[in-house]
This record gives sequence, C-alpha cells and structure tokens, in this order.
Amino acid sequence: MEDCLFCKIANGEIGSDIVYENEKVIAFKDISPKAPVHILVIPKKHISSIMEIGRLNSEELSELMKAISNIAIQFELLTDGFRVVTNTGEGAGQTVDHLHFHILGKRQFGWPPG
Repeated sequence: MEDCLFCKIANGEIGSDIVYENEKVIAFKDISPKAPVHILVIPKKHISSIMEIGRLNSEELSELMKAISNIAIQFELLTDGFRVVTNTGEGAGQTVDHLHFHILGKRQFGWPPG
C-alpha cells in the first residue's frame, strides 16, 4: 500500500532503527517507546490488522512468531518477562493501518492493561 508508513519502512523508503529483518518480517524500535524496550514487528506484506491474518501464509505467520522470540532473546527479556500486544482498530489504540506486534520489556506491567 503506497501511503502506509510501515510499508515505507519495510521497503527502505523511510529510515528506522531496525533490529531484525528477513524476507518476510522486519522489526524496528518504536519512535515513541512505552517501555525501555519497545520494538514493533511487522509482516513485510501489507495487511491492515489481525482481522486480515488469513492473507498471510503459514510461513509468514511462522516468521512473525520466530521474530518475536528471537528479539526477546536478543534484548534479554526472558528473565523478567515481556509483553506482546497487537491493537486492532482505533478504539483499541491502533494508529497505523498495518498489522504490527509491540514487544515491550524491561519494566513492570500491570494487569489488566488499560
């Protein structure tokens, strides 16, 4: 999608602090972090939200999950734990219309989230 901010990052049109990348997935630091570690993981293929997850094949889905796991190891998040979040729709806080997972770590999190 040509106007999508995350597609532009994935295509290299906009610079970002990339921490992980392969053929299917790219991950980069959030520009407005909500935790000491705040990484966004996206499929390179544009889909708007988790509601379009059926447009990703099993390899693309697997690569997303592997990326999250690898990033948790890379940023040493296993000892104290971390949170993975995807927001769907404006009411849930989705601000970019491209599926993305937030990896948040290195701070204490409350439950339920607010």
